[in-house]
Amino acid sequence: VQLQASGGGLVQAGGSLRLSCARSGRTFSNDAMGWFRQAPGKEREFVAAIRKSDGTTYYLDSLKGRFTISRDNAKNTVYLQMNSLNPEDTAVYYCAVRYGTIYGPVEDYDIDYWGKGTQVTVSS
Repeated sequence: VQLQASGGGLVQAGGSLRLSCARSGRTFSNDAMGWFRQAPGKEREFVAAIRKSDGTTYYLDSLKGRFTISRDNAKNTVYLQMNSLNPEDTAVYYCAVRYGTIYGPVEDYDIDYWGKGTQVTVSS
């Protein structure tokens, strides 16, 4: 499995970015894809995840309403729309794959594959 993330960059506070993660390799009907992020000096944290089978989504509570995860199964791609960005959202964002059904936010030790991160920087 390979994950190619894109869409990061520099944005002013209040702006928006859309991250994409294209997946290649083996897929299963009951797996999930998601996003984590790691800010400087902080541990990596769960951001959002989506089931491939039925599109059920899960979010870090503090991000609900600003971030939206979606997927295009035909393209094996997952997206993260990020709105109303603020400097606290500055981090490296990682795409991830979890084999098996998820029932809530995912811990990083449950991830089976990681993509290389994409930097998101929000200026004040």
